[in-house]
Amino acid sequence: MWCGTHFCSRFAGMSIEVKDLTKIYGAQKALDNISFKAEKGEIVGFLGPNGAGKSTTMKLITGYLRPDSGSALVGGINVQENPLAAKRKFGYLPEGNPLYYDMYVREYLDFAAAVHHVKNKKQKIEEILETVGLTAESRKKTGQLSKGYKQRVGLAAALLHDPEALILDEPTTGLDPNQIIEIREVIRNLGKNKTVLFSSHILQEVEAICDRIVIIHKGKIVADDKLENLQKGHSGHFVMVQFKETVSPSLLETIAGINRLETMQGGLYRFHTDDPPKARKEIMELSLQHNLNIVSLQTGEQRLEEIFRALTGNNAAGG
Repeated sequence: MWCGTHFCSRFAGMSIEVKDLTKIYGAQKALDNISFKAEKGEIVGFLGPNGAGKSTTMKLITGYLRPDSGSALVGGINVQENPLAAKRKFGYLPEGNPLYYDMYVREYLDFAAAVHHVKNKKQKIEEILETVGLTAESRKKTGQLSKGYKQRVGLAAALLHDPEALILDEPTTGLDPNQIIEIREVIRNLGKNKTVLFSSHILQEVEAICDRIVIIHKGKIVADDKLENLQKGHSGHFVMVQFKETVSPSLLETIAGINRLETMQGGLYRFHTDDPPKARKEIMELSLQHNLNIVSLQTGEQRLEEIFRALTGNNAAGG
């Protein structure tokens, strides 16, 4: 059913669920008994450094791989036991975004609609083209499009059969800043009525669009919570100070209410704390006691990038 500028889901109990999923390649355990769930109306960011098992998990959820144990369910349907019924429930935009470059955009979407037995496919194609901002480019061959517009074609194909769940692997790859904002808004609207599992190596994107974050590292889930809760659990606030003089870290570590001290370049020190006002007061009192000159003093909130680095050993986000 079409609803305004986005599609409406037909079933209230829609979810993506991973239960005790394990996948082994030779001597390597790519996934080690992982479990998580994404509910209807929720956009879940799925993050992991290279080799963490993120892409393997998404391939298992979509039925491209079979697990060694455990299960993946979409809308309560086991993907391994009933793959066709499960695949009707979700739309998938893989990281590689395979397209037929000799086909015109409308021709390709017509082909995708036929595969999914979409009713009123001509009307649905026009609606999808407008939704993802492809109408002006729709008479070109997919191979003639920029990388950003190719991503839009992949997203359009994933949406054509009005799936209840979306599995999007790096959907903003190749988009310019304006296009990212547009596609972000499309995904946010879709997330109101669908279940969305969203992966990206751009952590600012995940912060902007996701309701909850799941982080996988070395085949295990190391975090599964809302960003604000992750921030609270990892000293979400900090106070940054720069002194004119060289200061011994051992002196700074005597400040009360500090969870962790980081010594940074340029004479900067970052104090992770649950009580920034108290930490600021303590820093100023210490500077007066020891005749230290404060060059700058500022309070901030720990970003997802820092939480990610803390949980995954300073790796960059990736596959």
